Amino acid sequence: MTTAMRAPREPFEVGALPRYLRRVHAFPMLAPEEERVLARKAQQEEDASAIARLTTSHLRLVAKVARRYGAFGLPMSELIAEGNLGMVRAVQRFDPDRGFRLSTFAVWWIRAAIQDHILRSWSLVRIGTTRGQKRLFFNMRRLKSSMGMLEEGELAPGQAEKIAASLGVPRAEVVSMNGRLSGADLSLNAPVGSEGDSELQDWLVDERPTPEDSLAEAEERHHRRHLLNAALGVLPERERQILVERRLKERPATLNELSRRYDVSAERVRQIELAAYKRLKSAILHASSAPRAFPASGRTGSRRGAGQLAPDCAPSLCSMADAKQAAIGARREWPSFPHPPQQGSER
Repeated sequence: MTTAMRAPREPFEVGALPRYLRRVHAFPMLAPEEERVLARKAQQEEDASAIARLTTSHLRLVAKVARRYGAFGLPMSELIAEGNLGMVRAVQRFDPDRGFRLSTFAVWWIRAAIQDHILRSWSLVRIGTTRGQKRLFFNMRRLKSSMGMLEEGELAPGQAEKIAASLGVPRAEVVSMNGRLSGADLSLNAPVGSEGDSELQDWLVDERPTPEDSLAEAEERHHRRHLLNAALGVLPERERQILVERRLKERPATLNELSRRYDVSAERVRQIELAAYKRLKSAILHASSAPRAFPASGRTGSRRGAGQLAPDCAPSLCSMADAKQAAIGARREWPSFPHPPQQGSER
């Protein structure tokens, strides 16, 4: 029994991409003069057949450019499709009278279309929002390879500075981009642990205050504001106005301004201010010693007991006024008051 020798088969190509590449290489390339004639028709007459001839004759150029970006992990068919869109835009904008070939002009549009697609698709988080970041994204791997860095990881200070100098970007952007390229997107629902019984989001810490703490902080601010308003209500009208002008305004009035307003000497204004400050401090200390109600949780923003908080309010109110922020009622949090000015102060 004899066995017939079979002829060796040609390599079997899987998928539509190899067939597409064979077809685009079947389109004839254009001579320079023919290209100029078709370009003028496309530009002046918007001839659809001329646009099609110009585009199809350069589809092999699109495939060649797209192959350079295969290392970014996106399907080659997507890169070629985006490059074809860039090729169409180049044909629409090509001016044959500039003196250069369509391929020279189109390669920039092809690269721009492919790069924009990579930046949109590479990560769920937007990357490459500035020109410098785009240069980093598309050149980081090449520069690291030229420096002998074959593994992903943190850059040494000298390496980061060298990359930054070669691309003209800040060193901080180099470090940040290297970290983003070294990692990958992770789902918050990705299982963690040996048994996979928990998710990644279960281990994330929320740094914001809890609702109980936010409520306690708001009540604390309200209580301090109430203490200050009550203490100011004890003062006579002139003393209260002078104290507000000197201690609670963003731009405190000078002693000379107040002396002209109230028709007294600057020294007398200073004495009234000092006496009002002492009265205010005494009134706040007296009012803060009384117990007050707290939320049902029994917690405060500083996590202290209700009995200890009230007496501590007065010293804090009377020790923070050096900030001199906005006037009463316009502030969210009330400062406490500075120490009385020294003898002869003319602020």
